[in-house]
Amino acid sequence: MNYQTIQVRVEQSVCFLKLYRPEANNTINKTMVDECRHALAACEDAVHIVVLEGLPEVFCFGADFQDNTAEPEALYDLWDQLARGAFISIAHVRGKVNAGGVGFVAACDIVLADNNAEFSLSELLFDLFPACVLPFLIRRIGFQKAHYLTLTTKPAAIQQALDWGLVDACEDNSEALLRKHLLRLRLLSKNGIQRYKSYINSLDAVLTQARPAAIVANRELFSDPANLEKINRYTKTGVFPWES
Repeated sequence: MNYQTIQVRVEQSVCFLKLYRPEANNTINKTMVDECRHALAACEDAVHIVVLEGLPEVFCFGADFQDNTAEPEALYDLWDQLARGAFISIAHVRGKVNAGGVGFVAACDIVLADNNAEFSLSELLFDLFPACVLPFLIRRIGFQKAHYLTLTTKPAAIQQALDWGLVDACEDNSEALLRKHLLRLRLLSKNGIQRYKSYINSLDAVLTQARPAAIVANRELFSDPANLEKINRYTKTGVFPWES
């Protein structure tokens, strides 16, 4: 299939799914969400491992304010596919990760990064908050650390992300790090992965329980006229809400 916002290639039992909107800082729109969900659905039966990648300088910078058409239900379900699909999901992270980009990372089973990776939640700067990201982020790093990242809005460098468990391993050469992991993970059978993921998912129902509240909160935030005005001004002028 010819995709507009992602690039997909399959090598043996591994699907490499690259977020690819270089003209828009790899921000998320409806097309990207729909295309990612389509690609992941095709991975359920045959693919053992999904490697999610971005661009060298930016993994994903969150929602596209100029094309903010992604539905929260679809975005949440996309991350749920990464978290609970019948495959091992690996986020291969280079460069900046912001807002919804953190949702992609936190949803994956394994997170590998280079030493330049940087993670931030900037939503509160616009009177928003990462409603759909937080269930996945809390599941990975815990409540207080996710709370701190949300409130401070400041970037976390790679060592902090590693210490907090947002990243599992990092190296200067993340391509080599990814290859080393794939050498081992490729030994696992599809049946073994599928059974394990089904069992481990049964031990933690937080993503299912949090989905309704996350979607309601997201819809409220993006339907608030004051918030929409701030976003619209920023997209047109680059002026942040606190700037005159």
